[in-house]
Amino acid sequence: MAFTPTLFSKASLFQTIHHSNQRPSMAFTPTLFSKVSLFSYRRTFCIQLASAFHEFQPNKKWRQPVASVLKLGGVKIAKDEIVRDNPTNNVPDSIFSKLGMQLHRRDQHPLGILKNAIYDYFDTNYPNKFDKFDDLCPIVSTIANFDDVLVPADHVSRSYIDSYYVDSETVLRCHTSAHQAELLRGGHTHFLVTGDVYRRDSIDSTHYPVFHQMEGVRVFTPADWEASGTDATSYAAEDLKKCLEGLARHLFGGVEMRWIDTYFPFTNPSFELEIYFQDDWLEVLGCGVMEQEILKRSGRVDNVAWAFGLGLERLAMVLFDIPDIRLFWSNDERFTSQFSKGQLGIKFKPFSKYPPCYKDMSFWISDSFTENNLCEVVRGIAGDLVEEVKLIDNFTNKKGMTSHCYRIAYRSMERSLTDEEINDLQWRVREQVETKLLVVLR
Repeated sequence: MAFTPTLFSKASLFQTIHHSNQRPSMAFTPTLFSKVSLFSYRRTFCIQLASAFHEFQPNKKWRQPVASVLKLGGVKIAKDEIVRDNPTNNVPDSIFSKLGMQLHRRDQHPLGILKNAIYDYFDTNYPNKFDKFDDLCPIVSTIANFDDVLVPADHVSRSYIDSYYVDSETVLRCHTSAHQAELLRGGHTHFLVTGDVYRRDSIDSTHYPVFHQMEGVRVFTPADWEASGTDATSYAAEDLKKCLEGLARHLFGGVEMRWIDTYFPFTNPSFELEIYFQDDWLEVLGCGVMEQEILKRSGRVDNVAWAFGLGLERLAMVLFDIPDIRLFWSNDERFTSQFSKGQLGIKFKPFSKYPPCYKDMSFWISDSFTENNLCEVVRGIAGDLVEEVKLIDNFTNKKGMTSHCYRIAYRSMERSLTDEEINDLQWRVREQVETKLLVVLR
C-alpha cells in the first residue's frame, strides 16, 4: 500500500489520507486496462521506453530524452494518446516527459541507492521470500487505482483536481498500491513494489507532481498463526511491526521509535511508524493489516496480510541532506557525481545557492478556482525554475468577491536567472492564469 508523503509530515499513501487532500495510498496495478481503448491491448507489468529511457550511463552526462513514443508491453503508445485535447484528459507535456525516467532504477541515484538498501534488508532477513517489482507500467485503470483498494467513490483523490487522467477510465497511478490486487490474483504472497507515482500538488521544496513510492505486502495462511496461540489479525500486526522496526534500524541506526494508531480505508488496524531523528519525530511510513475485503476480492478468503508504504523522496531527503525535491531530477554533474552505488547516507554538499526572485500576483477567484490548478499552470510554464507558490493574502469584499494574492518564487538549482527571463515567465504565467482559470487579475 503506498503511502505518499507530504514530504515531512506523512510518508506514504497510508499517510496522505490524513492531509494533502485526504488522499489514500495503497498502490498496486490491476489487470492493467480492462476497457477497450488504447490501453486494452494486453496485460502487462513492464513499461519500456524507447532507447535512452532505460539506459543510464554514469560516466556520461545524462540528458533527458525527448520522446514522442513509448512502449508498453511491446505496444507503441504515441504522445498524443497520453496528452490529448480532451475534456477527460489533464496530462500535460511536462508530465509525459517524466514517464519512463525511473529514477529509482538508477543505482547511483539517491532514490536507487535507498531502494537497494531496503532490498538488502528484506533479502537478509527474509531470504528468497519477497518478489520485487520496480518496472510496472504507471498507466493503470481507475478500477486498479481506486476501486481495488477500497477508495470511496466520493474520495477527493478521484477528482481531476488531484489526479492525472488519460481518459475517464485510465489514470497515471497515484500510488504503487494500484498493482496490489493484480499481484495478489497472480499468486504473489510476498512482494515489494517500487515506482514513480503522479499527483497534482502544491509547489514547494518538498512537493513535486512525480515522486516515488515503495509498497510491501506479506500474506499469511492459517498454518502461520494457528500455532502461535493468537488470532490472525494480532499475529499479522505483530509480525508487521517487528519487520518495520528492523527496517528503520537498518536505514537510520539505533533510533528511538514509536507507533501511532491511525486510520486508512484499506487496513484495519492501521499504524504510522515514527522515529526520533535529528532532534525531531519523523514519520517514516504508514502500514496496517489489510482489509479482508481486498483479500476476498483476490480469492484469498482464508488469508490475512499486512501492507506498508513509504515515500522514497521524503526518506532520501533526510538520509542524504537533500534540501529541495527538484534536485532529484537534476542532471548537473555537481549533484549526480556526489552519489555512489551502495553508499547510503552520503551527505549532499550544496554546490551553490542562487538567489530567488519573488513575483506577486493578485486576482479575483472564480467558483471553480483551486490552488492545484494554479500550480499546474505555473509548472507548465516555468517547469523546475519555480521553487514555491504560496498564498500570502486573501480577502472578500462587500460584494462577496474573493481575492487571492500568491507569491511565486523563481530559482534555478544550477544557475542565476536573468531579470528578462523571470519577467517573461511571469508575464506568460499571468496570461495563462487569467485565460485557463477564469480569474480576473488585479
